[in-house]
Amino acid sequence: MQRINSANELKALRDSLAKALDPEQPVVRVCLGPGCLAQGSDKIAAAFRRVIGEKGLDAEVKPLIKETGCHGFCKQGPLVNLDPSGLFYAQVKPEDVEEIVDRTLVKGEVVDRLLYSQNGTQYRTAGDIPFYKMQTKIAMRNLGLIDPLNIEDALRAGAYQAAAKALTEMTPAEVIEQVELSSIRGRGGAGFPTGRKWRSAAQALARRPGPAYIVCNGDEGDPGAFMDRAIMEGDPHSVLEGLLLGAYAIGAQQGFIYVRAEYPIAIKNLELAIAQIRELGLFGENILGSGFNFDIQINRGAGAFVCGESTALFTSIEGRSGEPRAKYIRSVERGLWGRPTVLNNVETLANLPVIIQNGGQWYADIGAPRNTGTKAFSLVGKVSNVGLVEVPMGVPLSRIVEEIGGGVPGKDRFKAVQTGGPSGGCIPYELKDTPVDYDSLTKAGSMMGSGGMIVMDDSDCVVDISRYFLRFLEEESCGKCLPCRLGLKAMLEFLDRFAEGKGSIEDIDELENLAQAVKDGALCALGGSAPNPVLTTVRYFRDEYLAHIIDHQCPAGVCKALITYSIDPDACTGCGLCARNCPQACITGEKKEPHVIDAEVCIRCGMCLDSCKFGAVVVR
Repeated sequence: MQRINSANELKALRDSLAKALDPEQPVVRVCLGPGCLAQGSDKIAAAFRRVIGEKGLDAEVKPLIKETGCHGFCKQGPLVNLDPSGLFYAQVKPEDVEEIVDRTLVKGEVVDRLLYSQNGTQYRTAGDIPFYKMQTKIAMRNLGLIDPLNIEDALRAGAYQAAAKALTEMTPAEVIEQVELSSIRGRGGAGFPTGRKWRSAAQALARRPGPAYIVCNGDEGDPGAFMDRAIMEGDPHSVLEGLLLGAYAIGAQQGFIYVRAEYPIAIKNLELAIAQIRELGLFGENILGSGFNFDIQINRGAGAFVCGESTALFTSIEGRSGEPRAKYIRSVERGLWGRPTVLNNVETLANLPVIIQNGGQWYADIGAPRNTGTKAFSLVGKVSNVGLVEVPMGVPLSRIVEEIGGGVPGKDRFKAVQTGGPSGGCIPYELKDTPVDYDSLTKAGSMMGSGGMIVMDDSDCVVDISRYFLRFLEEESCGKCLPCRLGLKAMLEFLDRFAEGKGSIEDIDELENLAQAVKDGALCALGGSAPNPVLTTVRYFRDEYLAHIIDHQCPAGVCKALITYSIDPDACTGCGLCARNCPQACITGEKKEPHVIDAEVCIRCGMCLDSCKFGAVVVR
C-alpha cells in the first residue's frame, strides 16, 4: 500500500476496498481466539483451505476464509460463522469441514447437528442466541468479524476514521471535550474519568513544555481474565487508533504498549499492525498531512503482576525494577522520566474511536449515570456459558450470570461471584441484583477491576478461595511496603489455620482488623485491595468460617484437613476406575465388588471423586 497523505485519500482507500468486496461472496469466519485455538481451530481453518482447493469451487461458491479473533462464546468452541447466510456452527471439528463445504457452501443446506442448542431450541444465527442477543458490543465490536492481520479488513470496518476526523476537523481540546462528555471511566480497574485525566495531562504539558507520553496498559494478569488479550489479538487497530487519539489530545509524540510476555499472539498481531499503519503513514511524521507526529514502541512485561500498577509499570518501561512508588504527584504531572504521562488500559482505548466518531453524548446515553458505556467481562468458573461478555454498565449481576451465562450447570443458583480479579470481593447470591458498575460493586465490598468475573457454587469453599487469591497476591507483591510484605503473610497464616479446623472465633475479628489495616496502609493498589476477598467472605459467609473453626468441618468438602473420602458400597459397581486413577494406590476391591479407600493413606486429592461415574465416592 502507498502512503496516505490526507483524510480524503484515506476515505478514498476505504471506499475502494468496500467496493471491491462482493457482498454476496461467501465468507467463512473461523475463531482463532485462545479458547478455540486451544481446541484446534487453526486446523479447521487449514482444512477449509485444503478442501476448497481440492474441490475447485467456482467463483460464485468459493468463500473467503477469515481467521478472526475471539467470538466470545468460548464454551462452545471451536466456532465457525458463515456469511451471507449468517449460519453459526459450534463445536466444529476438522472432520466436519468437508460436510460444511459440500452441504452448506455448495448446496445451501444447514448441518443441523452443528447448530447451537439450548433448552431444546436450535439457533441458526449468532444474533438469535441469548448469549449474544443480550450483549452490546462497543470495545469488542470487531472481534470475530475482521481478520486482525489484514489492515484492509480493519479499514473496511472503519478503522482510523475517527483518527482522521480528529486530526483534520477537531482541535486537541475538542477531542478532550468529547471524551469528557462521554463520561467514560478507565476500564483498567480504578475507574478514573478518562477525559479528566487527559485534560490534566494537557494542562501539565502547557505549564512544562517538552516531551509527553501515552501508555497502553496491556499487562492483564488477573487469573481468569482475558478481555484485553482478546482485543489486542482480535482487533489491534482499535487499540492503536485509541492511542493515536489520546496522543493528539494531550500533545504526546511517543507512545508505549506494555504487554505481558505471556501474550505472544497479541504481541505478534500488534507488531504487524504497527508495521502496516507505518507503511500507510498513519504512524510517523505529518500524519494525514496534519503536521502531527506520533509513533509507538512495544514493551514486554516479565510476568510481574505488580507491574499492572501504574507507577510500577512506568519504572519497568524506564528499565528499572517494577516497584510502585507513592503517588504524591500524579503521573499526568510526572510519569515516565518525570514527564506528563497518560496511562489507559486496552479496553478504554478500544472505546475511544467510537466515542470520537459518534460523539461523547451518544456514549453517555449508554449505561448508567456516572457509569456510562459498556464493560467487557471474562465470565468463567461454574457457569454454563463461559466466555467473553460486553454489556451496558449498570445491568444486574444476575443478568450476566444467569441469563447470558446460563447459570450454574445443574443448579438453580450460584453461591457467589468474585469480581475484579484476585483483589476483588465475593458477592453472594443474595446480592444478585446488584448493578454491575463501579459504585455499586465498591459498595458491596468488591470492585470492577479489569473485568474478571468468576462464578462459584456450593462446591467452592470461601476459606479456600480466600487462601488462593491471598497466596497469589503474596507471591506477586513486590514487598516494598511493610503492610503488604508482612500483612498478607499474617493474613494467610490465619486462613491456613482455619483450613485445618484450628483457631478461635476471636481470630476472625483479628483477621478482619488486620485486613483493614493492610487496606488502609499499603503503598499501592495491589496491597490496598488484596484484603477484599477476605473481608467480603467474612462479611457474607461468616457461618462458613465458623463451621471450620467450631465444627471442624468444611461445608464445601474442599479443605483436606477437614474431610474424608469413602465409598458407598450400595452405589459402587466395582468398575475399578477409581482405583486405576488413585495416585496413592489406596483403593482396593475385587472386580464388580464394592471398593474401599484406606483413609490412612488417602491424600484427599479428589481423583476418585472425579473419575467415579456412579456417585459412589462420598466426601464428608
